[in-house]
Parts: sequence; structure tokens; C-alpha cells
Amino acid sequence: MRRINKIIVHCSATPEGRNVLISEVKRWHVEERGWSDIGYHFVIELDGSVRIGRPIEIKGAHSKGNNHDSIGVCYIGGVDLDMKSKDTRTECQKESLVNLLTDLKDTYGGQVFGHRDFSDKDCPSFDARHQYENISFRY
Repeated sequence: MRRINKIIVHCSATPEGRNVLISEVKRWHVEERGWSDIGYHFVIELDGSVRIGRPIEIKGAHSKGNNHDSIGVCYIGGVDLDMKSKDTRTECQKESLVNLLTDLKDTYGGQVFGHRDFSDKDCPSFDARHQYENISFRY
């Protein structure tokens, strides 16, 4: 099993309220970018549904230089209708993110980051490292 040190939160950079399914994100990555699979391990849709993307055992393609020891989690949204960065998470997405991140930390350990902590992008349009710094293991 890969050693996991980071759980990296992303946004899809799709407009607020636009219902994008994991199948569309996978199409972007496979058909448009030519990747072998979706880059994220999990995608959280607008209704809070957590969808499995790339298997965790396989290195992701979501954060250059950090894929070897991380899990990529993407929520749908992240920009307003003018394509400007905005935290567009629905209440269902917020709840699902907390639950998923807690479960991942329980299982794999690591620290939660936002993609912005490793790139010049504003992704995921909020400070994930700060917001989720108190997520800890459940015993």
C-alpha cells in the first residue's frame, strides 16, 4: 500500500450550481487530457454524493509533485458564474467533505491541505488546511 502523507482538497472550477457528475470529470481527464483515468480519488457532487474515482492504491494525477503520497478529493464547484474563485460548497458537500476527510485520516493518516498550498491556483477556493486542521482520528 502507498504511504499517504497528504489529503489534498480540490474544486472542479465549474460554476456555482452547475451539476457536474464524476463521469464528466473523468471524460475531461481521459478524453480531453489523454490521461489513463480520472485524476482524483474521490469527487463530491452537488448533492453531497461521494463518488469513487481513481483507486487509492494507484497514484493520483491531481497535484504535481505530490501525487506519490497523497489522496485527491475534489468537490464540484469552486467558481461563480463569472468564473471567479468562490467557495460554492453546498451544505451537503460540506458535510460529506468532513465525513470523508475524517474517514481518510482514520484509515491513512496524513494532513489535510488545499491544492492552493502546492500551486499558484486558488483551488479549492477556500483555505482547506486551516478549515480542516482540527480533523483528527476517531478512536
